[in-house]
Amino acid sequence: MLFVEVVRVDAVKWDAVIVGGGAAGLSAGVVLARAQYATLVVDGGAPRNGPAEHMHGYLTRDGMAPREFLATGRSELAKYGGELVRASVAGARRASDGTFELELGDGRTLRTRAVLVATGLTDELPDIPGLAERWASEVHHCPHCHGYEVKGQDIALIGSEMGAVSKHLAALLRRYSKSVTFCVNGVELSDVERQRLTDYGVRLVDAGVKRVVEGADTPVAIELDNGETVGCEAIFVAPRPVPHDSVLTALGAAKDPVSGFVAVDPQGATDVPGVWAAGNVVNPRAQVIASAGAGTTAAIGMSAWLLEQELGGAN
Repeated sequence: MLFVEVVRVDAVKWDAVIVGGGAAGLSAGVVLARAQYATLVVDGGAPRNGPAEHMHGYLTRDGMAPREFLATGRSELAKYGGELVRASVAGARRASDGTFELELGDGRTLRTRAVLVATGLTDELPDIPGLAERWASEVHHCPHCHGYEVKGQDIALIGSEMGAVSKHLAALLRRYSKSVTFCVNGVELSDVERQRLTDYGVRLVDAGVKRVVEGADTPVAIELDNGETVGCEAIFVAPRPVPHDSVLTALGAAKDPVSGFVAVDPQGATDVPGVWAAGNVVNPRAQVIASAGAGTTAAIGMSAWLLEQELGGAN
């Protein structure tokens, strides 16, 4: 579906503006549009899973291409009267009347009663030559998303600054293959952790990673700083999740001191009345189906909140 503006988006006072047009944002948009709220989705067009050819773990949608999934979602939103605009949000503030103003990258300003932020995150990879260009093809981060597709293959894991996650992945990947090599790459391992992983069948290589290259006898290989080369058929790594939360922070939403992500309640509400968040922007582990569910949950909460404002204003 093309992003064609049926109305001037800056000429409407929206009931709900959803920033982010992925699984969470589109699911929320459908719920709110069906509830007869004037709903606009603002999408920058860079979904987290955009590089992937297929997605998994979504009941009835297993193996579907992410771009096809999003196109279907946009069509469903339009069917119920929701609007979409391709744009980025450059600024956000609360207006004097209690509503919100969102400034788009092209200078236009949106006005809305409530905001849902579903902008996702960026997977920040270690600065290793050859790694980024193989992302989502030979390099993956989530065994639950891509492990089955490489089961039985020679798998290598590159340790990253996400040490605890790296150690977890090293063990989890053994569920998919008997050949798992953990290139420790500076991750601190206790004697107990080393023994547990070794006993579980994970090969540990204590060396730093120099680069990722095409293998001599394998599709891909990891060159180590000790001169060794680890050939493999698939690589996993734990990237650092960097949330796209600038709209949330601009509106004053508080962050969880432990996770560093904006804090939300079970319905996705932040501590700022009228502001919700859903999907990877607040939960880096949420798969597509979980993000869609979070968007739906947040939309139902927004609907109740908007209704309460209307009931209060009628008194």
